[in-house]
Amino acid sequence: MSDILLDRVFSLAESRPQAAAAVFKDETLTYLQLKEKIKEIGAALRVLGVEKGSRVAFAAVSKPEMIAVCLGIQYAGGIAVFIDKNGTPESIADVCGYAGAGLLLTDKPMKEYADKIRIISLRKLYQDPFGTAKSAAGEPVSGDFLFEEPSPEDIAELLFTTGTTGRPKGVILTYRAVFNILSNTIEGIGIRDDDRVLIPLPLNHSFALRVLRAVLWQGGTVVLQNGFTFAREIENNMDRWQCTAMAAVPASIETVRMQMQDRFAQILGRLRYIEVGAGSLTVRQRKWITGILPDTTIFNTWGSSETGGALFLNVTEAVKDEKQILAVGHPLPCVDVRVLDPDGNPMESDEVHPGRMSLRGGMIMDGYWGQEELTAETLKDGWLLTGDMVYTDADGYVYMLGRADDLINVGGEKVSPIDVENIAGEYPGIKECACIGVPDPEGILGQVPALFVVPAGTFSEEDMRKYLAGRMERAKLPQKYIVAEEIPRNRMRKIDRRALRRMWENQDTVGLLNPVMQAILGRRSIRRFADRPIPQPVLEMILKAGYHAPTGHNMQSWQFTVIEKPETIARLKKAMQETAKANKVYCYGFDNPQTVVLISNDARNPYGCQDASLAAENMFLAAYSYGIGSVWLNALMQLRDKEPAKSLLDELGVPAGHTVWCTAAFGYPVADAAGPARKQNVIRYADRE
Repeated sequence: MSDILLDRVFSLAESRPQAAAAVFKDETLTYLQLKEKIKEIGAALRVLGVEKGSRVAFAAVSKPEMIAVCLGIQYAGGIAVFIDKNGTPESIADVCGYAGAGLLLTDKPMKEYADKIRIISLRKLYQDPFGTAKSAAGEPVSGDFLFEEPSPEDIAELLFTTGTTGRPKGVILTYRAVFNILSNTIEGIGIRDDDRVLIPLPLNHSFALRVLRAVLWQGGTVVLQNGFTFAREIENNMDRWQCTAMAAVPASIETVRMQMQDRFAQILGRLRYIEVGAGSLTVRQRKWITGILPDTTIFNTWGSSETGGALFLNVTEAVKDEKQILAVGHPLPCVDVRVLDPDGNPMESDEVHPGRMSLRGGMIMDGYWGQEELTAETLKDGWLLTGDMVYTDADGYVYMLGRADDLINVGGEKVSPIDVENIAGEYPGIKECACIGVPDPEGILGQVPALFVVPAGTFSEEDMRKYLAGRMERAKLPQKYIVAEEIPRNRMRKIDRRALRRMWENQDTVGLLNPVMQAILGRRSIRRFADRPIPQPVLEMILKAGYHAPTGHNMQSWQFTVIEKPETIARLKKAMQETAKANKVYCYGFDNPQTVVLISNDARNPYGCQDASLAAENMFLAAYSYGIGSVWLNALMQLRDKEPAKSLLDELGVPAGHTVWCTAAFGYPVADAAGPARKQNVIRYADRE
């Protein structure tokens, strides 16, 4: 059998014509349809001037059309140049210029660049290849042309990655490399022909691409989704397409966990496996996800645009070993790994003596497009030199310390920011953290670790110092702590350490995040609560925060009705739901709050709503500062005099003339909640020039 993905798809079109190759929402593309589309698009591109070696850029949209267009370009003899669908017109034009692409397939408005590059609608080309080509070229299209089988050494793809100097690097992948990359993924993960793999990742990224190619080679189904923004879409896709697997990045796992909360295991536990790439799961994540998903195999893959997936780790098995739980992965038999000393010579490595990682195998890129000097620095005698500092153990497992320029030189001792993050990340008082090296303020050690933390409530630096003191070596102990609203990440949700360094350089701005702002920016609505009572002194402080809120004309005509017994809370929930349904009022649910507070105000007070709102906000922020979750429920404000709610409110002692402006539920959260994206364009400085 040929080692060309095109040939494999054509073969599957014969053996499994009606099997779904790719699906997206209501759109399904079978293997037979994919073959037909590839041939039609290839013929259309020939009329548009594409020939062997032509570079054709296209928007890597998360839709079946991307697959057909990519392979159609290769069928026409061209080289597929992947473009970030979210890129700016300027960055897209730059990539086209670097690649020497004469044709751009996109539906993004690019009129200002139409005189520099020929632009064709990707969607129209997919839907009507012949009509689109005839309209653009002014001549009819024949579906027949002499297809030239590509050689394994021919260039198949150009993947452009962000460069540190501003210019992106164009990774050259031959057909041989593409085949070895997909073969490694199949072997490392164990992808089967009956797998239906959900890929909610950008398809111009090497991780998503290698999964996509591997699934197509095996004859499985690729389920496409436009990102991890909504967990509900993941659940819908899993239900509709009976997904057996999913590709994810570590930070997106956290997003989904917060959105699904206690339904995470129920939903994702149906998967056969989850492959995590484009970053390494932290130790805390590895322990948590394997514990909550015991029947789903978790894999963590290390790879790059230059290598594809090269190191694979079965996390489900690795967590059983106190050493291997820290590993980034193990090379496949067809992948060679060696560790190099500062002079570039192979060395024996261990945790105390790490070196730069170098790899060899059939999956290695051919170089960087148009950058011969950089290619020569990276490829030496068939080995690819990475910027990663690693060490290996006797069993061949590879342990990552971080990028060479990210290591922290503490008085001559090299400290891995990843090690610091793994240990510090298990501190229960934070959601996440990231470490960088900063200048030693004493001028003695050169550098010291600085830790950026996103608090889970009000952060105590003193408590965290005590926690870490007994868990890590002295050189690794953070000397500076910076509280952040969030950890900056790049498009693939990896920690952006350059952005962290910029934040460090602008500490005056970062330092504005004091405990009050931490609470305001960190609080989220929580609807599911743990079976853990709120201590009475804490509850009293939360209530005190409420009645210390400002009121219109200082009238203080409010009442705070506190409900603590589970049976009474259950009666209130039932009465709210029944009354809301009868009166066609939407009533959001809540589960197991330990305390409910009805914030009511005299209906005759024209400021009653504002007063109650201020009190509720004070209470919510106070609760958050103690690690307690809360949620505002609206339904009762319209139902005070409606049965059966009225009778229960009377029984609870809510004054007859009061409007219940807020039903506030409190308790320790079962899980963190994801916050909604905040609009950034709502502030207008009216008198600024």
